[in-house]
Amino acid sequence: MKRLAGFSTLAVIIASTSGCGWLWGDDGYFRDRGNDYLGARQTAPMQVPPGSQVRPVEPLLPIPRNVADSHASSDYEIPRPQRLQVAAEASEFSLQRSGDSRWLIAMRTPSQVWPAARQFFIDNGFEIAEERPQTGEFVTAWQTREQIDSTLARSLGMRNDESRFRVRIEPGVQSNTSEIFVVSAQRPAGSTADVAWTDRSVNTSLDAALLDELRTGLARSSEQGGSVSLLAERDFDAPGRVSLGEDGNGNPVLQLESDFDRAWSRIGRALEAADIRIDDLDRSLGVYYVNLAEGAQRPEESRGFFSRLFRRGPSQEDIDARAERYQVRITTVSGSAQVTVERNINTVAPSDIARRVLTQLQDNLG
Repeated sequence: MKRLAGFSTLAVIIASTSGCGWLWGDDGYFRDRGNDYLGARQTAPMQVPPGSQVRPVEPLLPIPRNVADSHASSDYEIPRPQRLQVAAEASEFSLQRSGDSRWLIAMRTPSQVWPAARQFFIDNGFEIAEERPQTGEFVTAWQTREQIDSTLARSLGMRNDESRFRVRIEPGVQSNTSEIFVVSAQRPAGSTADVAWTDRSVNTSLDAALLDELRTGLARSSEQGGSVSLLAERDFDAPGRVSLGEDGNGNPVLQLESDFDRAWSRIGRALEAADIRIDDLDRSLGVYYVNLAEGAQRPEESRGFFSRLFRRGPSQEDIDARAERYQVRITTVSGSAQVTVERNINTVAPSDIARRVLTQLQDNLG
């Protein structure tokens, strides 16, 4: 009973004070402070004592220019702030890495990359000893660090021995792209020994540093506008990066001169570009489970519960009834990737279906 009497007394006090100006209203304690900033006044900037070092402070959230007038006497509807302009340009040259291997990806054809890469080495004091534009390869002469640009030599961390570099520019797996590889060789200064080239880099730190410098140089050349090599524009003597052939049993096989990681990613994108539905995938087995009777799944097809409940179109039973399910398998053989089409792990797909799917993939790989 005492508690009820206390609540009643509190309610009476609140009700009696609700009409007081000091508590509510424009001048009350619980007034609306949403427009207080309109009456704000600018004060003099803070003065720093002489001799003090001040680091400039950039605003974290810049105030848009179209703010309300501070002299407005009535309510003002604040306009929506303008979007901040953000300029982000993706580079056309990127450094790739897989294990100990490093290379550059260029969003340019080999005929465009060739003259820019060759000019980069010439500008930095390298002498070109051999060049084969048709195969996209050139080799520098044996040189010491004193014979090349001093800034580049320091960046590369070159020692007092002699070095030479072999640069290889190949067509990328995707159309209108290039892949740039650099391999170095070293020998003692003054030696006349002929050091054979190796398939893999011996001095990975030196080659990686040179690739990074080359990436910067190619990007700068691209901004200035580069030329095109007519020799490099011709068909390369080297085998194509993607080729359609047959295995020993006459089954169609798509050959990619690529490691598994890159081949897995490229085939996934090619399936989507070819409008082939991927029902499931198993990267550990290198298998895409596809349904040739349906088109590729689009992002807008991922619907919510009610959309699925009231959706229009074929039911799952109809899709299963007309399904043409196969497996697109990627295997690694002698450093290359082979793509085959199978009915299941024990049965290959009919030759005409396999060739049709692999041809679609080849077309969408460039």
